[in-house]
Amino acid sequence: MSNYNSQRSRNLFYPKNPKPFKLSRTKIQNFLDCPRCFYIDRRCGTGQPGGPPFRLNTAVDTLLKKEFDLCRSNQVPHPLMIEQGIEAVPYAHPDLDAWRENFQGVQYHHEPTNFIITGAIDDLWISSSGELIVVDYKATATPKEIQLDDSDYKTKLKNQIEVYQWLLRRKGFSVSNTGYFIYCNGDDSKDRFGGKLEFSISVLPYAGDDSWVEPTLFEIRVCLESDEFPQVKASCDFCNYRSAVRKHLKDQE
Repeated sequence: MSNYNSQRSRNLFYPKNPKPFKLSRTKIQNFLDCPRCFYIDRRCGTGQPGGPPFRLNTAVDTLLKKEFDLCRSNQVPHPLMIEQGIEAVPYAHPDLDAWRENFQGVQYHHEPTNFIITGAIDDLWISSSGELIVVDYKATATPKEIQLDDSDYKTKLKNQIEVYQWLLRRKGFSVSNTGYFIYCNGDDSKDRFGGKLEFSISVLPYAGDDSWVEPTLFEIRVCLESDEFPQVKASCDFCNYRSAVRKHLKDQE
C-alpha cells in the first residue's frame, strides 16, 4: 500500500513568518524545473510523488566514499586522481561527515531572502594551490560513452555542482571553478553475471558557473510570497498530467 500523503503541514513557506526558511539544493532544482509544481509543494504542501530508492547507486556511492576516505586519512591522492593528472588530495575537514549527510549538508543563511540554503555533497578534494574541488559520484549502465552535454538531466547535474560551489564560497572557502563527476558505468556486455557487476570509471571535469544561483533565490522568494499560482509549464510532465486528468474528469460530469 502506498504511503503517499496528498498534503502535509510541515516545511511550508508562510510569507509572514520571520523565521529563516530552509531551501535545499533539490528544491532549487524543482523550482527551475517548474515554478508551479514547486509552489504547490512549498506553499500548499503537496509535493510530487517520489520514485523508488536507487539502492545500487547508493551502494556505489558508499564504496567510493570508503576508497577516498582511506586516501583522505593518509592525505595521499586516489589512483584515479593520479591517472587523470589531478594535483589534489581528498580534503579533510571536521565537518565533512555533516556536509555529506542528507537533510543537513553544507548550510548557509542567505540573509537577503532569509533562506537557509542546504546541499549534501559527495566529496571534496583540495588542490595543490589550496582550492576546494567539488566532486559528485554517479552510477549508471549504458553502452554509450559518458558525456555531460547529451541530455537535460545532465544540465541538472551541473546545476547541482554549481550550488555546492556557491554554498562553499559563501562559507568563506576558496573554491575551484572546475568540479568533477566520477561516473561508474556498469558493464552488462558479459556472457555471464556470476554475482558480480563490473564498472568502468570515468572522471569528467566540469567548469562551473554559479552566477545564476543568487538571482534564482530572489525569484524563488517572489514566487513563494505571491498568493497566485505560477502558470502551467508546457514542458512539465506533472502539469500536463494534472491538466489531462482534469479534462477527463470534466468529460465525465
